[in-house]
Amino acid sequence: MTVYVSTRGRAGRRSFEEVLLAGLAEDGGLFLPESWPRLAEARLAALDGADYPTTTAAVMAPFTRGCFEEAELLALAREAYAGFAHPATAPLRQLDPSLWLLELFFGPTLAFKDFALQLLARLFERVLERRGETITILGATSGDTGSAAIRAIAGRARMRIVILHPAGRVSEVQRRQMTTIEAANVANLAIEGTFDDCQDLVKALFADPEFRAEQKLAAINSINWARIAAQAAYYVYAALRLGGLERPVSFCVPTGNFGDVYAGHVARRLGLPTGRLIVATNENDILARFLATGTYAAGTVVPTSSPSMDIQVASNFERLLFELLDGDGARVAELMARFARERAFTLSPALHARARGLFDGAAADRAATAAEIARWHAATAGTVLLDPHTAVGAAVARRLRGGVAGPLVLLATAHPAKFPDAVEAACGVRPPLPSHLADLFDRPERFGVLPADANAVRDFVRRLPAVPG
Repeated sequence: MTVYVSTRGRAGRRSFEEVLLAGLAEDGGLFLPESWPRLAEARLAALDGADYPTTTAAVMAPFTRGCFEEAELLALAREAYAGFAHPATAPLRQLDPSLWLLELFFGPTLAFKDFALQLLARLFERVLERRGETITILGATSGDTGSAAIRAIAGRARMRIVILHPAGRVSEVQRRQMTTIEAANVANLAIEGTFDDCQDLVKALFADPEFRAEQKLAAINSINWARIAAQAAYYVYAALRLGGLERPVSFCVPTGNFGDVYAGHVARRLGLPTGRLIVATNENDILARFLATGTYAAGTVVPTSSPSMDIQVASNFERLLFELLDGDGARVAELMARFARERAFTLSPALHARARGLFDGAAADRAATAAEIARWHAATAGTVLLDPHTAVGAAVARRLRGGVAGPLVLLATAHPAKFPDAVEAACGVRPPLPSHLADLFDRPERFGVLPADANAVRDFVRRLPAVPG
């Protein structure tokens, strides 16, 4: 059985099933494997040419031992990805001789979050059925997680979902993808604040032992380890298609919460040879500033054209911190407590150098983002249209690719139609929604509005109907 521990060292040893349902550890930390499993090179080589569900099952299996066997994972993955709109599920598009676009927007909500959440919903359902239990999934979103999670959970037995989003700080398409779902087990809250406020509320409610037990809370944000493990699959899938066992492939990843790029690190720890993992942020550049200076310091959240990355507290950074500190949970807890008080801490030069050995990073502002959308649209005669988050990655890739040997893969994290105003402003083209969302703006919305107050959210959840059995 694969065993998990908390980054803060006070939650004991847990199974995958326990980690899946808990999401956040009781001590406030995040779960990680006690020791990293590995896929042998021969096993990776056997996946060269495999379809996406097969790759996902192979990547997830070492992390789910004792809970799911690979054959069961494969069946669930085939079901999860059957509705994706491209036969390759996660196709690669070549942009120039050494730059590739990994298109991760062919799922039902047009964002990379669909890859993990369509599978995660099925893992939840299978485990809850075995245990005869119900859960309340509580999550915060800066845009894409909420819609992907709601679409995955809507109508499923034994679970309900409550999603918090920052009022007025997601695109209208993102909001409507959440608020127009009519399933009885779905609730939406617009919080008067930023995504970081939403995330803090979720963490506060998970830290309330009575409420957590009463509501049987579960997490679906990237604080849930199963999401990170599932996302590692597309790094393996892409790298193997580009000869990744003979020439390491590098990745440039637009990220705010550090989860998506950390999934690339998980693939590396699993045994995938990788080149550089490049962190691309917008003006909310806490991660880029850390990689440049060694100081992890929160600033003020700035609204941008790439709202899913408008984050100044990157939750998954704690997982990297645990690794940099050689698994010293007490030290992680101390630094995170300092960060909660002072909004900053600085690592030693040696630890900073270790982090830089694992990740590169830079930021791109709104002007650079718009210029990148226009540049690729013009250079490809309109055949490549980047959403603003992918364009942040493209701008950073342009700046840093001189230090990258071999292929560089840019993760295209969302469909441009999710951000039509930003795309149209940059290149003059307004991308249409796919046919299954063509009537999105005609559908009625359902959501509440609350202040950034944990008691208000707690009371809202308690007034919801019982979880369907």
